Amino acid sequence: MSVTITAFYKFVAIDNPEALREAVFAHCGHGAIMGTILIAPEGINATIAGSDAAIRSTLAWLRADPRFADLVSKESYADEAPFGHLRVKIKREIVTLRRPEADPSKQVGIYVPPEQWNELVSRDDVIVVDTRNTYEVGIGTFKGAIDPGTSAFSEFPDFVGANLDPSKHKRVAMFCTGGIRCEKASAYLLSQGFPEVYHLEGGILKYLETIPPEQSLWQGECFVFDERVSLKHGVRPGTHVMCRSCGLPLSRDAGQCPTCSAGE
Repeated sequence: MSVTITAFYKFVAIDNPEALREAVFAHCGHGAIMGTILIAPEGINATIAGSDAAIRSTLAWLRADPRFADLVSKESYADEAPFGHLRVKIKREIVTLRRPEADPSKQVGIYVPPEQWNELVSRDDVIVVDTRNTYEVGIGTFKGAIDPGTSAFSEFPDFVGANLDPSKHKRVAMFCTGGIRCEKASAYLLSQGFPEVYHLEGGILKYLETIPPEQSLWQGECFVFDERVSLKHGVRPGTHVMCRSCGLPLSRDAGQCPTCSAGE
């Protein structure tokens, strides 16, 4: 049976995260929906899976709430559910940066649709930054993109301070898996005085869904935080597995994990 997977986020003020958590559990907590939903005062962030009917029902239920009326979701499909249960967690931030000046509700960079991304990042005056962590970059990224060398997104401001200068790098284009990290990364760069900040709308997943392989500047596969481990063009399951020892992505034919030397 085909399983529908949907990812979505929304930066919006949530005055009572606990009440929303209870409502989400009441709607989803009967086994039809599995995955992870994060709720914080700044918004909601989720990747969930279920039958197509269950996913459509859940999205419709959320969009009936005025706070989520314009919620944008990205769907992909698998033969088996990539989650074993449902988790609904309350967090301080739906994506952790620990920089209050990076507030997407006040300012964000310029959204670039996948169809316009290749042209932008091919310009000589644009610096392209992958806002993901090194273990994600290691299995795939855009040609010529800078790896910030982070092990957690909260380290991204340190990378910016050490490597980017708004007086020199006037046009910065960034990307991440689904777009949420770039919301905060672009807000942070704008708060630091960078004049032109762009980010890939819908993230890598939307690009892989939209752009044909023969026109793509993407190299490798895209790490995802579920049992699929990685996706390739067409948002189809990739060729990576999770190392059982350290939890990092490992090529199926690697034999031994390059990080911890354990076997697959």
